[in-house]
Amino acid sequence: MQPHVVVVDPLGTGQEYPGAFGEVGVRCVAVIAAPGALDDPYWRASWHPGNFAATFVFDGDLERLVAELREYRPLCVIPGAETGVELADVLCERLTPGTGNVPALTAARRDKWAMAEAVRAAGLPHLAQTCADTPEAVAGWLRDTGLAARRIVLKPPKSSGTDEVHLVPAGADWRPSFDRILGQVNELGFRNDAVLVQEFAEGTEYLVDSYSVDGRHGLVDVCRYTKGRRGDRIGVYELVDFLPPDAPDVLAVWPYVTRVLDAVGVRNGCGHTEVVLTVDGPRLLEVGARPAGGGHQMITELATGTNHIRRTVDHRVCDRFAEGYRLVRHVCSVVLHAPRAGVWRDASVFDEVPSLPTYHAHHFYFGGGDVLPEPAGLSSMLGWVVLASTDRAAMEADHRRIRDMERRIVIDAEHVTA
Repeated sequence: MQPHVVVVDPLGTGQEYPGAFGEVGVRCVAVIAAPGALDDPYWRASWHPGNFAATFVFDGDLERLVAELREYRPLCVIPGAETGVELADVLCERLTPGTGNVPALTAARRDKWAMAEAVRAAGLPHLAQTCADTPEAVAGWLRDTGLAARRIVLKPPKSSGTDEVHLVPAGADWRPSFDRILGQVNELGFRNDAVLVQEFAEGTEYLVDSYSVDGRHGLVDVCRYTKGRRGDRIGVYELVDFLPPDAPDVLAVWPYVTRVLDAVGVRNGCGHTEVVLTVDGPRLLEVGARPAGGGHQMITELATGTNHIRRTVDHRVCDRFAEGYRLVRHVCSVVLHAPRAGVWRDASVFDEVPSLPTYHAHHFYFGGGDVLPEPAGLSSMLGWVVLASTDRAAMEADHRRIRDMERRIVIDAEHVTA
């Protein structure tokens, strides 16, 4: 049998692996890490079993799964989504040892608290934070660190995106946010058995995508995030804007990110790191050992000519490694939100979007007459528009036009029911 690539949870972005590997004559085998994942409408929509040579659902019997996968002579084992990171590490060590990441640091590539501890242990600058399952422990930590009168952020330790990320103003009561997070099942299907509490990082946030081969880290792309707030919810995406590799901010964050990747044991594969550039330098928010999601592969290839998926094929099949990237065109993704929950009365305000000079693509999750959720994060966005051009000024002008359209959204709250 010819060699195959094993993809654990090929959902979301992971669905792109079979097509990319197929271009070079390699087929993929799918492993579903948690059977319940396919019950979620979001994940189920991206599940295409016909694209795989075989599919296995992990039922807890690791030895049987390893024996079944060994028959496919895997070239490598890679995660397709955040939910597959931990099982992919285990299978990699059993099937293709030495081709993955540091096994002892698996938790640091998945759990935000273990991640923070690994960065601290490596002596890197980091945010003050704790992880606790009781309000008494949080209160004691705030008192001991002197953060009780400063802004703090609360979030689940094993979630993704902007799921339940709450900002607590200086001196305000953080307990309602703590109670809202603890014990709830997050958007990835994991129960929050603790709450991560950290100091608020003031500064601009950056997304830094990387691809590593045997401990050498190559830069795939860097984006600047523009995010807003809705009440106590932060991380409400507004704009994702690609930067050239020689931009001063890229030169400031990339050396720090390489040290973070070392600290959490990334040696082979994708890295998706989010950092804030504060007045004191870069500070880690989180790092993922999987390809960037949310349509980012499409816009990265548009901006740079490559992306995480293609870098993976270059490495695993073609034995190629790239140190960096070049910006072939200016690209941004404009994220749209309603001003509040309610019924969207007239979607025609965006009819002119496809005719914009730098328009590339768009998608709206809602239409006129739909009931819109309260804007709080990625899962509640109205839609997005991708703009691309070799003329940055033209792209920025179209961004302003889209914001003008967004301001004309009319929401009728009368028909919203509790």
